[in-house]
Amino acid sequence: MRGAAEARPPELQRRNDKGTASRRRPAAGPLDTSDHAGAPAHATGPAHAIGSAPVHPEGVRATARLRATHNGRTTTVPLLHSDGPFHLRRLRPRGERARVRVLGAMSAPLGGDGLALDVTAEARTRLEATTAAATIALRGSTADPATYDVRLTAGEDASLHWLPQPLISAYGSTPHQTYPRVELAGSARLLLREEQLLGRSTEPPGRPTTRLTVRRDGRPILDQYTDLGAGAGAGAGAGAGAGAGAPAWDGPAVLGGHRTTGQLLLIALGLHAPPEPVLLGDPLRGHCVLAPLADSAALLTTAVAPTPAQLRRLLDAALAQVPHAGTSP
Repeated sequence: MRGAAEARPPELQRRNDKGTASRRRPAAGPLDTSDHAGAPAHATGPAHAIGSAPVHPEGVRATARLRATHNGRTTTVPLLHSDGPFHLRRLRPRGERARVRVLGAMSAPLGGDGLALDVTAEARTRLEATTAAATIALRGSTADPATYDVRLTAGEDASLHWLPQPLISAYGSTPHQTYPRVELAGSARLLLREEQLLGRSTEPPGRPTTRLTVRRDGRPILDQYTDLGAGAGAGAGAGAGAGAGAPAWDGPAVLGGHRTTGQLLLIALGLHAPPEPVLLGDPLRGHCVLAPLADSAALLTTAVAPTPAQLRRLLDAALAQVPHAGTSP
């Protein structure tokens, strides 16, 4: 992940005998409890517990946490725990909504890393969390996959917006991005955006996989898995299965020749949503489908496009089809 400032602190990078960059895991950031005295510290979990695959011994293991609470008047953020490549910063509130931005303290995720971000919006809170820049997944010194878990929790009458910048899967990378725990109370509201770019300019794609699991009021309402990209090829150092790639990932039934894909998930009570799926765009410039889920409070938009800018326009256009979706709490 790269933050707003691209310069990397010298203590986060060292050179080995071959002149290639390697990294040291920095100490966990300070626990910020300025708004709430006595907030408990959370230690990073064991290496094998992070992500959906074992973490390579040379990989970075980090878990960052933020928690929003309501103090009786407004939303505050008493817990900001930075760790590894994640540096959490408060932004100026927007109305009643508290805002937090995730900055990148070093290049991540690389192959073998195990990263996690835990975001909690307690009852009655209004919270928006985003990233400062696109996250670039690189192969690193090992062909092992990098795991990046995002855990979201929203309490009763809470509103949580998770709106990160795109994940770029560079050639040779195998990032596993998962939402293993999206837990929503029955009256909670969620706006979640996920965007992926397969490969940087003129380079072949990596092999990203994603898993999104959402539970509302204790019941599962969405469990989705995607596997995209051709992998690193069959050459030396390619991970298991990388040469074959994901079956038909670039065919007309999946990406249709496009290199960006994304989705927008909206969950809220009282949605005035179209009763049937809505198709927007066209095959050349990108298109998306806005579809209601079995849970009447949930809408899912899935889009593909040739560029990230066109993808974002499609997702925004789909959100505009739902009255007051972008302005309600």
